Amino acid sequence: MNKETSVLLIFTGGTISMAENPQTGALRPLDFNRMKEYIPELKQLDVNLESIAFDPLLDSSDVQPSHWVKLATLIKENYDNYNGFVILHGTDTMAYSASALSFMLENLSKPVIFTGAQLPIGMLRTDAKENLLSAIEIAANTDESGESMVHEVCIYFENSLFRGNRTTKKNAELFNAFGSYNYPALVKVGVHFNFSSSFIHRNKTNKPLKIYTSLNSNIAIIKLFPGLTSEILNAMLHAEGLKGVILETYGAGNAPRHDWFYESLHDAVQRGIIIINVSQCDAGSVQMGRYETSLNLLKAGVISGYDLTSEAAVTKLMFLLGQNLSHNEIKELMQTPICGELTLG
Repeated sequence: MNKETSVLLIFTGGTISMAENPQTGALRPLDFNRMKEYIPELKQLDVNLESIAFDPLLDSSDVQPSHWVKLATLIKENYDNYNGFVILHGTDTMAYSASALSFMLENLSKPVIFTGAQLPIGMLRTDAKENLLSAIEIAANTDESGESMVHEVCIYFENSLFRGNRTTKKNAELFNAFGSYNYPALVKVGVHFNFSSSFIHRNKTNKPLKIYTSLNSNIAIIKLFPGLTSEILNAMLHAEGLKGVILETYGAGNAPRHDWFYESLHDAVQRGIIIINVSQCDAGSVQMGRYETSLNLLKAGVISGYDLTSEAAVTKLMFLLGQNLSHNEIKELMQTPICGELTLG
């Protein structure tokens, strides 16, 4: 790396953007200049750093699809001026935001790395410092030809860089807050940055960046549990404006064999609602038809989400529903890898 390498920091909010007021103990937002006071090591990085901040900063629990559009637009507007982008974001919805951006940014040939913290910057044991410094170094990292090492949307947390649309928040307490259960880490960080090149997507199309800003959020997540009633299920499936459902099933994609359950799903599919089967399990893949308890789902017209995370399934369906595609095109693309979000089979 050299000083000609530049990275744009985008502050959206979250714990990493906060510090404790020494008088009151309350958390307050930081600007970039204040952050440099807490992390003087930023000055030692051989990287030109600039920043943009949301105003006001957001708690990640308040993040909406409109904020994903804002992020995609900011990256598009600044794309030619920076080698990479680091987005500071709260952890609670980070996996949703990273998944959404992975679909909204087409022909990406630079890294877009989300990171955050479990403890605010001003606290003695904060994880913000290592997360931010390492995310910036990865975002600025290039190969011998000067090309970025990473061409995708990622999450960096606690010594690991993960593909964003493969990641889920797994822990509200520990510093290793995120896991990627069905896809290996792209980079492991210790004394050295160990890039797993065979797992990292590299864009070789040389096409310009294209962003998608139309999203349709008229979808629902329905998580199966013993005791779910036909009345509740039907009420959800008849919600006004509903376009799609992420159905979180048991194990490898299994569900109750009740007649009313099949009929409710079949009726919804016939009315044009797209229903995607994803597993409640963190690891593994939906295998519809493997067990008798998933045959009714197949017959009802439910389609497999394979090993999609719920976050990736939700954001991918929002993305596809916003593109004026036909019903069949959406169903086909939900079962087709677009940017490494699922593994077939």
